[in-house]
Formats: sequence, structure tokens, C-alpha cells
Amino acid sequence: MTNSAYVPAKYRLFAILFIAALGLATAPYGLGAQTLVMASTTSTEQSGLFAHLLPEFKKASGIDIKVVAQGTGQALDMGRRGDADILFVHDQAAEEKLVADGFALKRWPVMYNDFVLVGPLADPAKTKGKSIAEALRKLASDGSPGGSAFISRGDKSGTHAAELRYWAQAGVAQNKGSGYKECGCGMGQALNIASSSNAYALTDRGTWLAFKNRGDLGILVQGDTQLFNPYGVMVVNPAKHPHVKAGDAQKFVDWVVSGPGQAAIASYKIGGEQLFFPNAGR
Repeated sequence: MTNSAYVPAKYRLFAILFIAALGLATAPYGLGAQTLVMASTTSTEQSGLFAHLLPEFKKASGIDIKVVAQGTGQALDMGRRGDADILFVHDQAAEEKLVADGFALKRWPVMYNDFVLVGPLADPAKTKGKSIAEALRKLASDGSPGGSAFISRGDKSGTHAAELRYWAQAGVAQNKGSGYKECGCGMGQALNIASSSNAYALTDRGTWLAFKNRGDLGILVQGDTQLFNPYGVMVVNPAKHPHVKAGDAQKFVDWVVSGPGQAAIASYKIGGEQLFFPNAGR
């Protein structure tokens, strides 16, 4: 007897595979529920911190994080648009404004390092010392032909925002010298330009320690309390953008400010030197 309801096994298998493929194709952005988007700075990415930190978080939670590394200003804009679930950045005033404007739930302090002024070891502008304001005044007033070159990121990043504050504190914001150039680029590229042109640049210490193409550059100014560089982490507000995976994003925040997360940050070193210092809860 012929059973009209009988479907050969090979066709049943084909149907199962087709339905599975259709489900994958229609999943938003091809990402599962356990993948988060984190907008962060080039310094955390280019220093190698996330390659060290995020596998530890996945081991603890099973959650993957895709990092979009750019200047802090651009990262915060991603939060405003709802294009990220988590923000991990370093411009505290701008971060607090984002929270006040309702685009992020809370700013959590997570770690810090510091900025340093690097430049040619011959130091033609005589900037070497502890005062960043004094160093920038010397760069602005350098009377040598063409002036001493200074490469600014010029990209509205946290580093660029800090640099502009330092020029203002030095009283030379309107006259930074004839050697001042903006590249509109990330920290690594700015350092490459500075290295190839024997120029000065402001950089976070973490990226500098990870930077291999130093040429004749070295650290000339460090230790000034003004060079303190704090990082914060925030969950994008789901009330503004309902698609944000706020629950899983908060799991990352809770982990990175916890003992294991803070220990993971402290354990990241290059050449035996610690790049970032945990400060959650301070």
C-alpha cells in the first residue's frame, strides 16, 4: 500500500537544513543574542587590552563582544544613535553629559592610566620635564624655522579633548605654533606620523607602550597630575533605543568592575610594565 503521507528521509533532511539556513539568514545582522557591540577608544584596542580582557569575560559569561574602536567622541555618538550596547571611553566630562542627557544609564569608573608627551630625543624645543603646560608653551613659542612639529589627532577623541584642555591651560590655545598639524586619525597613526617626521605628540601611555615604530621618539613629559587619564564604562539606555541588549551589557559592566574583571585589567602588561590601573568604586 502507498502511504501518501510518507516523505523520504533525504527530503526530510533537506527541509530541516533549509529551515535552519533560513533562520540564520533572517537573524538581525547575523549576530546571536549573546553578541554585544561595544564602542570604545583606539587606545584600549591598539594597546592590546581588549585582546587580553574580552576572552576572560567570555569565559565567565559565554557572551561575545564586538569592538568598534574609534575616537571617544565618535564612540559616544554611536551611543546616542543606539548603534552600540556598551561604551568604554575616556572623556569623563563628555561621558557625564551623555548620562545627563539620558543616552546612557550610568557612568562606572573602571580604570586609569596617564598621558605622556613624546617627541624627538634631541628635544629641540627643550620640553623635557614634568609640566605639560610649560612644555606646550615652549612648543608654541619655538622660533626655529618651521617651528617644532606637533602632531595632533584632531579627531574629537578623548586624547584630542585632553590635548585641547592642556593648550588652553598653557594659555596658548589660539597660537599653538607653526609646527602644529592635525591628522584627523587614531592614536597609532598619529604616532606613526610623529615617528616618521620626528615630531612631538600627546599619547596615552598604554598605546605608547604597545607602539613598536618609535624611531627617535621617547617620553619627554610625564608625571604631571594634569595628565591623569580616567576611563569609564556605560550601558546605552534602552529607554532611548529599545533594541539595545541592556541586560547582557550590564553583565559586562558588573564583571569588569568586579574583582575578577579588575584583576584582569591589572594583569595586562607589556615588557613587565602595567598599562592600565583598575579604579572601580573610587
